[in-house]
Amino acid sequence: MYIAGVMSGTSLDGIDVALVRIEGSGVESKVELIHFTTVPFCNDIKSEIQQALSIENSNVQLICSLNFKLGLCFANAVKEVCKEANFSLEQLDLIGSHGQTIYHQPKQDGNRIPSTLQIGEPAVIAYETNTTVISNFRTMDMAAGGQGAPLVPYSEVILYRDPSKNRLLQNIGGISNVTVIPSQQSDQNVIAFDTGPGNMIIDEVCQRLFQLPYDQNGEIAKQGRVVDEILTYCMSHPFLKMNPPKSTGREQFGEKFVSELLKRFEKHSKENILTTVTMFTVNSIVHHYKKFILPYYEIDEVILGGGGSYNSTLVEMLRNGLKDENCAIFIQEDIGYSSEAKEAIAFAILANETHHRNPSNVPSATGAKQSVVLGNITFPPL
Repeated sequence: MYIAGVMSGTSLDGIDVALVRIEGSGVESKVELIHFTTVPFCNDIKSEIQQALSIENSNVQLICSLNFKLGLCFANAVKEVCKEANFSLEQLDLIGSHGQTIYHQPKQDGNRIPSTLQIGEPAVIAYETNTTVISNFRTMDMAAGGQGAPLVPYSEVILYRDPSKNRLLQNIGGISNVTVIPSQQSDQNVIAFDTGPGNMIIDEVCQRLFQLPYDQNGEIAKQGRVVDEILTYCMSHPFLKMNPPKSTGREQFGEKFVSELLKRFEKHSKENILTTVTMFTVNSIVHHYKKFILPYYEIDEVILGGGGSYNSTLVEMLRNGLKDENCAIFIQEDIGYSSEAKEAIAFAILANETHHRNPSNVPSATGAKQSVVLGNITFPPL
C-alpha cells in the first residue's frame, strides 16, 4: 500500500509528510520511504494556531474555523509530497493524519476528565485528495484508560528492533519522548514515555530573546554557560517526579512556563538562559534514563531523532551526560533513517495497522487497559 503520513507537531515548524510504501502489517511490515517533505505554515495560519493554543486568547469560533483551514493545509501538503515525488495522487491508498494538537490533558484535573483534541478536519482532507483518511489516533487509547501518548513506540518496534542489541529511541521534537526496544532475544517489555521538554522551551526562548525561530545547530547555546539556579528551578518541575507511563506537552512546558522563567531570571544574560534551558532538555532526558531505564535494562545503543538531533550543542551535552553509561549514541541518519521524517512515517504505519484492524497502541507505554485499534476512518466521496 502507498500511504502518506501527515504530522504537525508541538514545534509548529510546519507540516511533515512522508510518502511510504508498506507491505504487510504488524511486526512483519516492510516499510520503504519514497519521499519526505516539510510544508511550512504561512504566518497567518501559524498565528492562528498559536492563538488557539492559548487558554486566555482562544475561542470556539477560532478553533472551529481553524479545524477546516488545517484540513485544507494538510490536503495541500499531501498533494505537494506527491508532486515532488512524481507520484500520482490517484495511486495513494491511505492518508494517516495526526492533526494539530490543541489541548492534551492526560490525567483528571478536578471535574475535567482526561481528554485530547487534535484538529485538521479529515473530511476536508478526504474530499480534496479523494483518498481515505485515518485520523484521531489518540482518542481510543484514552477511552481505554491510556494517556493517548506516546504512540510512536509501535512503529519504532517495526523499524528499529535489532536481533541482539537493546536500543533506546529518543525523539527530541517539541516534547522529548523515549522508547525502550529490547532485542529480539529479550523477553523484556517495550516501554515508552515522555521525558519532558525537547525543543519547545529552547525555541520559545529563542523567539523572545533573539527574535529567531530556533537556535540553529545550537550556535547561540554554545556561547553561553549553564546557570545552576536556573537549572535547579527547571529540574524541580513536578513532571520529572512522576512515574511512567506519563506524557506532557505545551500545557506544562509552553509559553506560561517560559514567561515565568524569564521573569524570575531576567538578570541573567540571554545566552546563558538559552544555554541553561538547552541543558534542561538534556538533564531531563538523562534523569529519566538513570531513574527508570538503566537500572532495569542493559542498553547498547541510543538513537536520537527529531529536530533536536540537529542541535549539535544539545547532542554534545547529551553525550557528556551519558559518557559513563557504556552505550553508543547515534542520530537517525547514522543508521540510514531520517530524523525529520520519523514521526510522519510512524503515522503512516499506524494508518496501515488501522486499515488491517490491528491494535497499535502499546499499553505498557500509554497505560491503557488493553490493546486497541487506533483512529477514525473517513472515506472520500464516491
